[in-house]
Amino acid sequence: MCGGSSCLQSIIAPSALASDFGKLASECQRVLDDGADWLHMDVMDGHFVPNITMGAPVLEWVKKAIPDIKMDCHMMVANPLQWVEPVAKAGGYQYTFHYEATDDHMAVIKEIKKHGMRAAIALNPSTPASVLSDELIAQLDMVLVMTVWPGKGGQKFMPEQMPKLRNLRERYAKLDLQVDGGVGPKTIDECTQSGANVAVAGTAVFGAQDVKQAILDMRKSIDGQIAKEYK
Repeated sequence: MCGGSSCLQSIIAPSALASDFGKLASECQRVLDDGADWLHMDVMDGHFVPNITMGAPVLEWVKKAIPDIKMDCHMMVANPLQWVEPVAKAGGYQYTFHYEATDDHMAVIKEIKKHGMRAAIALNPSTPASVLSDELIAQLDMVLVMTVWPGKGGQKFMPEQMPKLRNLRERYAKLDLQVDGGVGPKTIDECTQSGANVAVAGTAVFGAQDVKQAILDMRKSIDGQIAKEYK
């Protein structure tokens, strides 16, 4: 179904929200040194979701401290178009906005691409995969399937989101599919078997006794499924 560099790759993106914010840059560097590919940066505006986290100034500071970092910016914001340029200038690598936050998805994607970032769309648990047309997917680098409600802590992984993930993987064999929310040792296999190749994990990585092994275990789960599906 794919060959060579066109095949899916495992991508581990620890969520910086689970790190010690008092030493954010060193925490990010620590998980990168232990094998992480990206850092998942949760940006919340207090409008699209009830909480407020970090913004472009924090992203810029992290980028200055770690020039080669790939910041996977998950934009839980009410006006995704507004923040594309500031995040790009701050050094964002990928800009993921919520499908539910705008009616003009193409305009946001066009702006993201204009500023040299990867473009991705996130789907809330209540949003079906069917909202994503082939035309829209053709412009995207990734789709994020939320396995918890965005912006709320302490939630359990939602296995009922797996059919959505499977539907997307069946339709788009080479598209990066990310899962975010409650992903860890007990849930990673279910995610990868449903088609995810990009895993966001917070405490499962930052809170692990052996961070390198935690990342390796998740990567093995993804790589094993990729090998099975695309051998």
